[in-house]
Amino acid sequence: MKIMFISDIHGKKTNLQFIKDKYESLGCDQLVILGDYYLSGTWDDYDRESVKDFLESFQNVICMRGNCDSRMDIEEIPFPVEEGYKEIHTDTRTLYITHGNLYNKDTWDIPNSILIYGHTHVPFILEQDNHLFVNPGSISLPRKNYHPSYLIFDEKNFKIYDIYDTILFQKNL
Repeated sequence: MKIMFISDIHGKKTNLQFIKDKYESLGCDQLVILGDYYLSGTWDDYDRESVKDFLESFQNVICMRGNCDSRMDIEEIPFPVEEGYKEIHTDTRTLYITHGNLYNKDTWDIPNSILIYGHTHVPFILEQDNHLFVNPGSISLPRKNYHPSYLIFDEKNFKIYDIYDTILFQKNL
């Protein structure tokens, strides 16, 4: 199973077509969006309708609710939006996913687990206290001098890429 993870779109349309094309060219089976779909902003490329069209263009999506997602925002998303955290069972692993504002490397307590979350807009892979924490960064508003980024999981490893196809972080399993 190949899963693409993105987070923190915040209503920006700039990289959505790139993500759609990359999803298809990599042969991904599922898209996971870790929250923060919309948020009124002052940037030129803020476009709620483009984000909605992007979401509707996928068949197999898991959506998590972010701290910036209002009830009205959730109603516009064409998939169920999960609260808190959710388990994804792949062929070889159980992955826990969340937005990151409630559950993260500082608050997570399920032993020997893999937690994937966004929220910080900073990509990383961190092994800590028998956990693996993975954050794809933000596809729209990256921080700490990173470019927009996304995560690919393929049962054998995690790879975080930026939109220039540079591997930022990798963890072989």
